[in-house]
Amino acid sequence: MKNIASVSVHGGHSGQFCHHATNTLEEIIQQYIAKQFPWVGITEHAPGIRQELLYPDQQAAGLTPEFLLKRFSLYMTECRRLQEKYRSQIRIFAAIESETYSGYKEFMPYLIATFQPDYVVGSVHFVDNMGFDYSREQYDQTAAAVGGKDELYCRYFDQQYEMLQLLRPSVVGHFDLIRIFDPDYKARLLQPQIMAKIKRNLELIKELDLLMDFNLRSLLKSADEPYISRVILQMARDMGIAVVPGDDSHGVGNVGANMATGIAILSELGFDTDWREPKVLRY
Repeated sequence: MKNIASVSVHGGHSGQFCHHATNTLEEIIQQYIAKQFPWVGITEHAPGIRQELLYPDQQAAGLTPEFLLKRFSLYMTECRRLQEKYRSQIRIFAAIESETYSGYKEFMPYLIATFQPDYVVGSVHFVDNMGFDYSREQYDQTAAAVGGKDELYCRYFDQQYEMLQLLRPSVVGHFDLIRIFDPDYKARLLQPQIMAKIKRNLELIKELDLLMDFNLRSLLKSADEPYISRVILQMARDMGIAVVPGDDSHGVGNVGANMATGIAILSELGFDTDWREPKVLRY
């Protein structure tokens, strides 16, 4: 049987630079090395742009956009240092995970130009400036505010489409994260108006030749499948879209978590497991 390498196209959040993660970035990279990853994308969150758009735990801790921007600068400096230090043991990509709230159309290009990351993970964690992935309560409140879960999905995939057009990120992060607190997501994804938007977004991903993150973090939270859901994953396969595992690690303890499961699913469905690396940005 072919020996398939473990890689992560979306990982490496650390307690050093992310409020809801643990351990230092160097400790996390050492764990990737110990687990024999040939390469890893370190994809720290973009700093929050305004106080009201920070996560509830960030606000409770008294963090500010100014602090977060300074911390992100320190992250990029440290990631570049570790990239050099461990060059002979692992290939490290110093990347950034995007946000999609008001002002991101100007802010994300500013961050990219200023810090020159190796690549961008295009993610959506907000709909109409309201978070949805922090808690079930927040999810339900945001769904109610936009007119229900069907409308929440529609707006999510519309915002994702707009983000893909604008940023053309090398990697599309957890494509269907919007299902996070929806027990009926498998049926909802199949609704014609939602499926039409999913298909449209996949077609754009194919046209732009982007990678999709097969995000395994959901399995740590008792979900029965990773992001991307199987029905969408099969569509991506049939369209010839490259899909690569992402552990979305938030500490040493979940580096490479559920990687064997993720690789087995992608292998079973016939994806290329000679993992394609993300396209590095050129400046």
